[in-house]
Amino acid sequence: MRILLTNDDGIHAPGIATLHRAIRGLGSIDVVAPKDVQSATGHGITFHRPLMAYPTVTGDFEGVAIDGRPADCVKVALRSIWPERHGAGSSPDVVISGMNAGANAGVNVIYSGTVAAAVEAAFLGVPAIAVSLYLGGRAPCWERAGEIARVALEAVLRHPLDAHRVVNVNLPIIETADAPMPPIRVVRMNTAAGADGYERRVSPEGRHYYWPAGSGMAFAHIAGGSDVEALDERCITITPLRYDLTDEATLSAWQTRFP
Repeated sequence: MRILLTNDDGIHAPGIATLHRAIRGLGSIDVVAPKDVQSATGHGITFHRPLMAYPTVTGDFEGVAIDGRPADCVKVALRSIWPERHGAGSSPDVVISGMNAGANAGVNVIYSGTVAAAVEAAFLGVPAIAVSLYLGGRAPCWERAGEIARVALEAVLRHPLDAHRVVNVNLPIIETADAPMPPIRVVRMNTAAGADGYERRVSPEGRHYYWPAGSGMAFAHIAGGSDVEALDERCITITPLRYDLTDEATLSAWQTRFP
């Protein structure tokens, strides 16, 4: 299996190093990831400046750091870097994005650079899996999270993924080296708005500003059978996603209005 590994926390983040160690043995791995942290950048791409590429050696792997957003990294990797390395017309068998420091569940899927990288791969015809780790009050045990992520990825990859498939995987809080293997649930995305707000503060110059407050995992409500509910119950969540935003339920009604 040929794997392209990317993320949104940056090429030097502990999550991508952990995931790289965890998936060794699944196949060959090429790494193309953002040069700097790009969390919550969504599906933005770069048009008006060059995307600088930096060959990068970390303690765990060699890769290419791109001075851009997660979707940029995947576009450059699939359109240029991969065929330059492996031959014209070639592509990876799967793109894996992560492991993100923080869950990408509920409406956070929309904001997530981790998920955006996976969706970009699917746009371009390569199946992709986004992997994220729910953070609790203490530092996560990355190594144990990597072991658990490997099991979850193998479970997903045992089944055929078509060229445009996106699968979103979230791990629950994992803070100890002996954390048990969580159960896996296939669930839908929680669609309630986030409940986090902003604190109004005053700068030393007397100007008002607003500071984001909250964990990012508070929602107006949590639906039964959703990814947020399952994470709260210490389960691994698997959610198939699609990037076609057409509202099929109202499409025919709109078509009758404009025959």
